[in-house]
Parts: sequence; C-alpha cells; structure tokens
Amino acid sequence: MNTEHYFPLPDLIPDDLLARFRLLSPAQLCDGMQSLGIPRNGCMDADLMPLDESKVMLGTAYTVDTEDGDNFPIHVAVYQGQPGYVLVVAGKAYPGRAYIGDLMAGAAQAVGLAGMVIDGCVRDKVPLAQLDIPIYAKGFMQRSPGKQGPGKINANVTCAGVDVAPGDLVFGDYDGVTVVPRARLLEVLEASEKKSAYENQRREVIDAYTRARDSGQPLPELAPTWVTQLLQGQ
Repeated sequence: MNTEHYFPLPDLIPDDLLARFRLLSPAQLCDGMQSLGIPRNGCMDADLMPLDESKVMLGTAYTVDTEDGDNFPIHVAVYQGQPGYVLVVAGKAYPGRAYIGDLMAGAAQAVGLAGMVIDGCVRDKVPLAQLDIPIYAKGFMQRSPGKQGPGKINANVTCAGVDVAPGDLVFGDYDGVTVVPRARLLEVLEASEKKSAYENQRREVIDAYTRARDSGQPLPELAPTWVTQLLQGQ
C-alpha cells in the first residue's frame, strides 16, 4: 500500500500554554479570534457535537484524511498515537457508514489520546459516551466502516468546515469544537484572556444589580457601555 502521505506526529503544544487555555472555554477562544482575521473564528460545524457533554477535550491536533466511511487510516493513526494528542478525522461528513465504534475508541483511550473529532458518523453510541475519552461526531450509523486505505495521516485537512494543520490546538466542550492555528496560539490566548476578564466583570455587575434589587437599594447601571454608546450613535 502507498503510504507516502503518512507523516510523523507534530510536536506537542507546551504544557504551560495548555494550562492557560484550560482556564478558558472554546467559546471564549472564538471570541478572541473574532478580530484576528481567522476564518470562522476557528469554530467547527454546529452539528459536530460531543457524545458526552460533561467531558472537556484539549490537546494537540494530529490528523487523518479519509472518505466514504473508510477507517483504515484511522486505525493506523490510533495505534501510532501518544498521550496529549487529539485525533482529527476529516471524513467529509459521510453519512453512509460509521468511522469508529467502541473498540477503536477504546484503543484510542488506551494509548492516551486526549480526544477524537470525527467529521462523520460513529456507532456504539452508549459505550462511546461511557468511555473517559471525549469524542465528537456528526451523527450515528450502525453500518460498519470500510477498510480500503490509504488515506492521509498528518497532512493538512479540512474538518467540519475548519482548516486543521497537525500541531494546531483543539478545544472542545458542550458547545462544540474550536481550533486555534499553532502559529497564533499566543495571540489568540491573550485576546481570549481579555474576553474572559470582561465576562467576569460583567458577572460582578449583574450580581451587584441583583443584590441591589433584592435589598431595595438604588440600582446600578446594568447595560454594558458599548450598548449605551451604540444607542447614542457613538
């Protein structure tokens, strides 16, 4: 089989950066990218959702490019995986077969993957959700995968509407999956941390307003400054 498009794993994102990202959310990263010219603010398709909303996925992307329900390259990639990586499978949203089930996901968990993103269908819905590894998919199909190969491993891909390069950051929670380009991690991180600080300040204002209302005290201004400015045409 021709494996000329099978490339090695990218370097892991440093732990100190991951620790800072872990204090944020995928939504805050999207907000941070809004003014940076990053396509779609890094947001994958809205129908790519977690099998278990209680799990959070954060790690370094490594990729598979495949189609028509062919999971041979996914097998190869899983068995070459290492802790800290998120496997991003560009499956072209194929609806006719499942790309993985609980056995392959169990193997991914065994090697220590931080998560799996499947642009397509999976099967074994309940067992998959019971695993510790976070898994995102577009739907469910009980029909078994094909196994033709070779596909591509660790090539640049488009997955669920977003261009993903090996080494990018992948962050998922109950809202969906966000991807941050490797070359722009610090830039996005700093912008997202500013957004997080703004949100914390807004929560304080809302709490103060609620306390004042409940105690019969004069009410502070509740609307954000930008709302007032837009209303006044500033």
